[in-house]
Amino acid sequence: MTATVTPIDDKFCVAPQLRPEELADIARMGFRSVINNRPDGEGGAEQPQNALLESAASAAGIAYAYLPVNPRAIDQEAVDRMRKLVETLPTPILAFCRSGARSTALYRLAMEQAKGGQADV
Repeated sequence: MTATVTPIDDKFCVAPQLRPEELADIARMGFRSVINNRPDGEGGAEQPQNALLESAASAAGIAYAYLPVNPRAIDQEAVDRMRKLVETLPTPILAFCRSGARSTALYRLAMEQAKGGQADV
């Protein structure tokens, strides 16, 4: 089963929780990087752990970054780290969290800041 991917712009898309077995399909779709915005354990025992996802991404030839963010507490440090990841990771990038909403918000705040705006966190 391949994840539902929602494009945000030409270099960045979001998805709900990915599973390790989906990473090879993600690579075949053309994604070169994955950002995991979901803290380990947030979804209970059935949520794949960061280490498993990182290993599967590596096996699929995808760059991987772990930036866990509490959806109710997106702070300036998380926005800064997201901006740096977007600026340095190979594109296109697929970021994921529980639903994709947190990754979308984090990306939009980071891009607003990159354009010289004020990220309201």
